[in-house]
Amino acid sequence: MLSQPDLIRKSVLYRRQLLSLIKASRAGHTGGSLSCIDILNVLYNRILRVSPATFRHPDRDRYIQSKGHSVEALYVVLADCGFFPVADLATVNQFNSHLIGHPTRKVNGIEQNTGALGHGLSLSVGTALGAKLDGRNYRVFTLLGDGELAEGSNWEAAMCAGHYGLDNLVAIIDRNGLQITGSTEEVNQLEPLAEKFHAFGFSVRECDGNDIVELTQNLEQVPFENGRPSLLLAKTKKGSGISFMENKVSWHHRVPNDQEFAQAMEELSAVGAGR
Repeated sequence: MLSQPDLIRKSVLYRRQLLSLIKASRAGHTGGSLSCIDILNVLYNRILRVSPATFRHPDRDRYIQSKGHSVEALYVVLADCGFFPVADLATVNQFNSHLIGHPTRKVNGIEQNTGALGHGLSLSVGTALGAKLDGRNYRVFTLLGDGELAEGSNWEAAMCAGHYGLDNLVAIIDRNGLQITGSTEEVNQLEPLAEKFHAFGFSVRECDGNDIVELTQNLEQVPFENGRPSLLLAKTKKGSGISFMENKVSWHHRVPNDQEFAQAMEELSAVGAGR
């Protein structure tokens, strides 16, 4: 379990690795991966009761990444935690590599194939309900993109989670406010988002999703309320950590050129030196 200062330093390292693999593979969802990397950092290095040694254990915690298109962030964290060699990151999106552009169970550490947006919460609800029926004490965490909340299956799953009182379920929304075609509120209005999940029976908290301290404080307190599923509305910045990428919809799926990559690495080096 990493300390908060170590987690903060780790996030800088993860951003460097993330941008490097996207640049090398010439593909990737840069903005969304940067917005959720701090969430994954805290989950895997502080919260989740799972490791390469326990990944097949029936009582391990489960993590399901519903926003599967931001898989590059997940690959970086899984490699760092030892689920597969860090050197394998060089094969992302390459011929014959299992490290493709969406999560697949062929990669050690990945619970479910995802990327058909709107399915992750349903999978997580079923997994959490299974734990209750089997008398298991594992927890199920899922990360959703805010853009995928336009999918109706999310709300069917939310209703089911509330009905069964799945307090072993923790849903986290990467609320960066942008999706591939623009602002979520312009494409399909989501607000009032916290109130909607509360109405479906969730215990809801909000935090800065790019703040390690706030993420840690909230996620260490799950379930937020006994008998109710937990929802953490993590308000993030798309492209977080890189000045010219932040809050820019154009970085949803874009590879930095040489000049942009150099500038991003320079910014991250400056941040790392200041820690």
